[in-house]
Amino acid sequence: MTPEWFEKAKLGIFIHWGIYAVQGTKESWAFAYPSMSYVDYMKQLDGFTAKNYDPTYWAELFKKAGAKYAVLTAKHHDGVALWDTKCNDLSVVKRTPAGRDLVTPYCKAMREAGIKVGLYYSHTDWSMDEHLSVLCDRTKDEIREMRQKKTAFVEMWSEVKNRTFEQANRSEDHVRSWETFMDFYFRQLHEVVHNFGPLDVFWGDGMFEMKGFDWQKKRAHDMIKAANPDTVISRLPEYSDVETPEVRIPCSRPSAGVWEYCTPINGSWGYRPSDNNYKSPLQVMRLFCDILSLGGNMLLDIGPREDGTIDERQEEVLLRIGDFIRKNEEAIYESEQGLDRRFYGGGSVFSRDRKRLYLFVHEIPREGIMVKGVDTPYTKASILSSGQELRIQEFFDGKYGCFWIHMTPDMVDPAMPTVVKVEFAEPCVPVDKWGMLWENEAAQAKEPSILRN
Repeated sequence: MTPEWFEKAKLGIFIHWGIYAVQGTKESWAFAYPSMSYVDYMKQLDGFTAKNYDPTYWAELFKKAGAKYAVLTAKHHDGVALWDTKCNDLSVVKRTPAGRDLVTPYCKAMREAGIKVGLYYSHTDWSMDEHLSVLCDRTKDEIREMRQKKTAFVEMWSEVKNRTFEQANRSEDHVRSWETFMDFYFRQLHEVVHNFGPLDVFWGDGMFEMKGFDWQKKRAHDMIKAANPDTVISRLPEYSDVETPEVRIPCSRPSAGVWEYCTPINGSWGYRPSDNNYKSPLQVMRLFCDILSLGGNMLLDIGPREDGTIDERQEEVLLRIGDFIRKNEEAIYESEQGLDRRFYGGGSVFSRDRKRLYLFVHEIPREGIMVKGVDTPYTKASILSSGQELRIQEFFDGKYGCFWIHMTPDMVDPAMPTVVKVEFAEPCVPVDKWGMLWENEAAQAKEPSILRN
């Protein structure tokens, strides 16, 4: 069962930080699709300094943003660990000028700030010859040779992933390689879930499947939960606690249970100075409101520079969304999924007792906003941030569930969405009705339609 804190958290911060920030390349994927060779990609180890890394500053910034949890990429697909792993020498401690564990101070700073601690750990490890040789159906020597030049490793995996075990050209070598990789995987996974105190979130990624080779997912699940039964697991196929759509914005709730949407502020997960396609603060706030309306959390990604500093444009977005949350906190952390978009198009959330409905207003209204399908008697409407009361207009004594809330352009804040609070005398239950005035209402009433489109 997912802990209650996660359901109420609403906003988390994703941090993609690694050697890919040195040249601003695509994280790990730069040598997998590729835009550069593996050897050239790994030259970035020499430029990763973390010299201005201040996890306390990060934690303070995330707190100002209103985030309740954070997730740091302890290891991405490139296999470079941000801590002093004992499983191999591929870490920022042993192989970069940073020369120290970066995960422990992150965990300490987040806990001191009251922010729940999450770690991202890539299941796959493209630096391990044994692993990549199985995924690409090549010998380890062939893999080492391919690393010297641009090689489309992911395309190779896509071509062979559905072959059966018997069809693999080098199956015996692959069996031994997979056993070696699994031994490494579970030793390193043990470090991740035991070395940094109880994890609140384990965020896995990149479990590339290959027919005939078992990831032992249940064993991974049991290891994580043995370290802390309350850890929220994401991206462990078949054993995840939450569903996590990525980048593509859901149009309807993706899961009946707890879910989380993750997206970067611009078009890149890690730091890429060439990517100036940033979402504006208003765009991010609108995304956030959409996710809240569907009952989810948003995991908003930033990509620090190699020295540990954060781009000022990313900081601005975090501070602006934090300002929105502070002014409208009543509608954020204690909220649950709101009206179906057929009832109100701008997105909304309910209080947990469903006696308060919070409507998100993104555009400047000409006359006001309209709500349909709500027969529950209301008592008051107001702007949440200011308390300014608003006039509600209804017809036919409210019998047909449609009312207008009158607003004028001067009532909205151009810097953020405006939240309108509607209060009810009893829990609100929206109902989809149709029919003419003289028709039997009972016959026309449909089942409540509040969860899905």
